[in-house]
Amino acid sequence: MGKTALIIGASGLVGTQLLRILESDAEYINVKVFVRKKINLIHPKFEQVITDFDNLNTVKEKIKGEVVFCTMGTTIKAAGSQEAFVNVDYTYVVNFAELAKQNNVSRFVIVSSLGVSDSGGNFYLTVKRDVENALKRLRFPSLIIVRPSMLLGKRSEFRLGELIGKMLMKGLGFLFVGKLKKYKAIEALTVAKAMVALSKTSLDEVAVFESDRLQDLGK
Repeated sequence: MGKTALIIGASGLVGTQLLRILESDAEYINVKVFVRKKINLIHPKFEQVITDFDNLNTVKEKIKGEVVFCTMGTTIKAAGSQEAFVNVDYTYVVNFAELAKQNNVSRFVIVSSLGVSDSGGNFYLTVKRDVENALKRLRFPSLIIVRPSMLLGKRSEFRLGELIGKMLMKGLGFLFVGKLKKYKAIEALTVAKAMVALSKTSLDEVAVFESDRLQDLGK
């Protein structure tokens, strides 16, 4: 029997790759894509759900299926402030997850970040840690957290600092071996492939996959 997937963050770097993979994946026969406004997406298995993330109860009945793929995220620059960043990266994600849990969605797969730890870190990593902990408290039957290193791929918006970082990471990629492998930059497509592969496993409770394991899973 085919599965239904739910996606939030579909317009981002990993999200767009995830859509490409799910389009040709026979196991997922229905994909609900929750977006603020329509995106260029034409395929019979995709259903775009126009969503006000500040008022998710209006789409609560649509938040039903077997798995949520969460690739939602922004930057402080794009959001405009730390408060707005938290609203997108934490509040929207957790509120959506709460409704998914209420509707008996059994698996939640989320893109977090390499470097997340119990001791916190910078503002960005602290928010990511808080999201992970909030999702753990919801006690999904299966919560899969992926923590990629720097993401490679073409974004819709230009980020000069990130572009320079990517060039350096690509050039020095040969240095990231052994214990350093998890710090090697990773293609967004590889992360998306790993997420789909993990969504089909029999993993229970909470499982965390860092970038080196994603490199292998997303081949």
